[in-house]
Amino acid sequence: MHESAFHRDCYLTELATEVVAVGEEDEKPFAVLADTLFYPEGGGQPADHGRLGDAQVFDVQKRGEEIRHFLTKPVTEGPVRLELDWPRRWDHMQQHTGQHVLTSVALRDFGWRTTAFHLGDEWSDIELDPPRLDRDELDRLEQAVSKEIFAARSVSFRSAEVSDFERLGVRSRLLPEGFEGSVRLVDIEGLDLNTCGGTHCRSTAEIGLLCLLGTEPMRGGTRVFFVAGDRVRRRMAAHEERNLRLRSLLDTGDQDLPEVVMLRLKKEKELARTARLLAEELAHLAAKDLASETTDVVQAHWRDRDMAFLQQTARALADAAPEKRALLTSESAGTPLFVVVAGRLSGLRLDETGPRIAAALGGRGGGRGTIYQGKVDSLENRDEALRILREA
Repeated sequence: MHESAFHRDCYLTELATEVVAVGEEDEKPFAVLADTLFYPEGGGQPADHGRLGDAQVFDVQKRGEEIRHFLTKPVTEGPVRLELDWPRRWDHMQQHTGQHVLTSVALRDFGWRTTAFHLGDEWSDIELDPPRLDRDELDRLEQAVSKEIFAARSVSFRSAEVSDFERLGVRSRLLPEGFEGSVRLVDIEGLDLNTCGGTHCRSTAEIGLLCLLGTEPMRGGTRVFFVAGDRVRRRMAAHEERNLRLRSLLDTGDQDLPEVVMLRLKKEKELARTARLLAEELAHLAAKDLASETTDVVQAHWRDRDMAFLQQTARALADAAPEKRALLTSESAGTPLFVVVAGRLSGLRLDETGPRIAAALGGRGGGRGTIYQGKVDSLENRDEALRILREA
């Protein structure tokens, strides 16, 4: 079979080739090439990006033996020059090679088998078969992986027949049942020989560093999150920038940040509880004032009160003065709100009057019992809503 440029040389960034076919899939134009730099998504590794002539390549997928390059605009058949998004490819090479080292060390030193791999935009993960891993186990695994990275083991590629796998000691993913023929192998010198079609570094030293971030349970095993290569440096820089801002905002050092944040959160919960109790007390006082009015139809408007406050006031009013009807309004974060109250002795049918008031205010609502509530466009027609409430 023809070996594509992304397999012949993972470090190649430009290529002159030819568009041999074009088409559309789900209204997205694509091109098929005589040869390609762009790795198609597969094996847990995302597709490469780059340029095909003056069109952007934003996705690459295999369709049988055909590799389709999905483009920002259509192209025509004929000669074309490819340019690879090298930073994206280099990042994928570091993550994928790091995954091979992580997987092989986990199996060799701890007996933990990898069942899945995913390369994400911010971090990657593998799934190991033990049901849980504690931080001490992760630290020991990370240290063992670091030794293999610093050993600068060479990474090379070759092909082998499936019938030779056992003799060669190939650590194989499951191949299709009955598969026969030649398979591409990735050979990490003295560490791992594995079937894989992805792109990889020339040496484990090019991974630089691999850090294990944490775990979560997954399908009876454990998902392990990691970052490798330049992602570690970028993540460290982001953490430092964030810590600098937190130190400035909280006026404390790194070592005290968790305790200071916990104290602030505790204080915030206490303040929120106090504010809730005060709002409930204010709602009952407002309901008491409205209940003392001599008219059967009462109304009130507040600034910056939420729907919970209006509801509390409405329930308290309905209990204190069951013969009254009321229109309560407010604006919360710029959103006009309304509640119609119909005490059980008021004679008002909310199922008829509530929608009429909502329509007059330019909105919609709903409710049951003694309360009908909703959000509206504005409160400009509040007087019309009061008229409907009085005449209903």
